[in-house]
Amino acid sequence: MWTLFQIEVYKIFRRPRTYIAFAAITGLIGIIQFGLKLDGAQYVEFMMRDITSSITIEGNILNGYQVCYIVLQVLLVHVPLLIALVAADMISGEANMGTLRLLLTKPISRDAFLVAKFMATMVYTLLLLIWLAILALFLNMLIFGTDDLFLLKSSYVVLLRENDIFWRYCGAFAFAALAMSTVAALGFLLSLFANNSIGPIVATMSIIVFLTILSTLNIPLFSYVKPYLFTTHMIGWKEFFDIKVNASNEALSGTIQHPMRIVQSALVLLAHIVLFLLISIWVFRKKDILS
Repeated sequence: MWTLFQIEVYKIFRRPRTYIAFAAITGLIGIIQFGLKLDGAQYVEFMMRDITSSITIEGNILNGYQVCYIVLQVLLVHVPLLIALVAADMISGEANMGTLRLLLTKPISRDAFLVAKFMATMVYTLLLLIWLAILALFLNMLIFGTDDLFLLKSSYVVLLRENDIFWRYCGAFAFAALAMSTVAALGFLLSLFANNSIGPIVATMSIIVFLTILSTLNIPLFSYVKPYLFTTHMIGWKEFFDIKVNASNEALSGTIQHPMRIVQSALVLLAHIVLFLLISIWVFRKKDILS
């Protein structure tokens, strides 16, 4: 199993399309960093336009922590497409090249073959999120420095002290990795149903877009299914940046306002990953390998 897993990881990083995601993330973050470094003052003025008359914020608002939050809000919407480029190609790509039947003639079980490919897909997903964390957090801290994090919510503002932020980003990136692993598991499952990678990639993104729309529509009919959709829980990383307050409305450092929401969302995402993997194994056991 370990040797098979190593081979699958090697095959992933031998393909040119694997590096499209890393290059895209690097380019997009670079553009955001360049734009904010060049014209960050106007962005801060635009962001603060509705509250400058009522409160005054001192310090460097546009710091590395603030820029990282902006990057996560922008990029985590698009990262699923980059993950689908590889995850949805894991089985369909072998079928397209005509190597799937040949690989299964070797003395390995179908389950071991599939699990090795699934584990390799998860490694790719985690490495992509680690690369995102390096560029979005650590590089921005180096370029813009660090200070308090000021966030505008729909009906209130959140001010996190500098010494109470880094651990929140660690938790947010770990949660984002779990959310993106769910996308990878979905793409991996859909790759079993096609002999080319285009169909599974498009299908993966179509399902995510469709479920995301259901998750955001405020229609009573859909309220019953929203808690069971993995797209509803993919933005759970934002919960790390809400903080509890006491009776005097003073922020309590080191707290999260709704920690159980994070736990519940993580469990839903984990359940989807396990479900997608089990369905993949069941389908692959019964699949007629013709290519």
